[in-house]
Amino acid sequence: MSHPPGLDLDQLRGHLDRERPGLVGGPLSGRLIEGGRSNLTYEVTDGAAKWVVRRPPLGHVLATAHDMKREHRVIAGLHPTAVPVPEPLLLCEDTEVLGAPFYVMEFVAGTPYRTSEELAPLGPERTRAVVLGLVDTLVDLHAVDPAEVGLAGFGRPEGFLDRQLRRWGKQLDASRNRDLAGIDELHAALGRALPASPAPTIVHGDYRLDNVLVRQDGTDGVDRIKAVLDWEMSTLGDPLTDLGLLVMYSARLELPDSPISTTASAPGHPAPAELIERYAARSGRDVSAVAWYTAFAWFKLAVILEGIHYRYTLGQTVGAGFDRIGELVPVFIEHGLTTLQDLQEG
Repeated sequence: MSHPPGLDLDQLRGHLDRERPGLVGGPLSGRLIEGGRSNLTYEVTDGAAKWVVRRPPLGHVLATAHDMKREHRVIAGLHPTAVPVPEPLLLCEDTEVLGAPFYVMEFVAGTPYRTSEELAPLGPERTRAVVLGLVDTLVDLHAVDPAEVGLAGFGRPEGFLDRQLRRWGKQLDASRNRDLAGIDELHAALGRALPASPAPTIVHGDYRLDNVLVRQDGTDGVDRIKAVLDWEMSTLGDPLTDLGLLVMYSARLELPDSPISTTASAPGHPAPAELIERYAARSGRDVSAVAWYTAFAWFKLAVILEGIHYRYTLGQTVGAGFDRIGELVPVFIEHGLTTLQDLQEG
């Protein structure tokens, strides 16, 4: 039996037999599911049933051990609600089992659409329905009362936007090794125009199409969001940060051969304005300041990309496309400045 890196299947089987007797019916096999940039995700099966195991990355256990408990806590809280999440089956904080805390959840079949090319075969009508369903699911998430699902203390909503802005400013400073025209101007302008947050909700923190699983139901042929994944950035805070990020990812960048994949150019993909309008109508929230949140999303992604570029210049990042990340950063800065300017002129 081959053990995927970071997953001792014998140890896992022993633990599951002790904690969930009868769950596993035969020898386990497993594989690492590619795509996770931080925490590791594995598909595990006994030949009859499948499960998913999540653990921190190898070599960074102490820094991220807390993530497992937080992720498990939020999906456990949300599972009984209208928000589609996998059923959590077990949390293990004993590092003797796999060398790090981990949790096990049900396996949900579905497709994460990462690019316009992947989405295009659905055709315009199905693509439009999937993306509008993404908005509706976000509204469902933001409608959950954190206290009712055991998540009252899940974050510190007071001063959330100010803290976020300072945090990403520090991230920028940590990877500064070249002049980036406009990025300090964008950061300062965001600080001057800080909006008043609505009532706090559970925030996903990285809400976009490739962080959900979509599957066409056999009964009526409708594509539905079957699971929202990757809750490692979740907290209690300003719900419009999720909307701003979704709007940013729905903008058509028109960058040929870009290593940053979006689905916005797929035929039938709704324009950002329609996503904003649908969210406002269904949630009842005032979205008049959504341009600020979208500009903040452009700034945040610019900082993330600059961090990747910085690590690339140090020879710490290997793989296709990383050599072109640096040239994209000014594009994101420009979009952020333009979006904020539209808010001020409006």
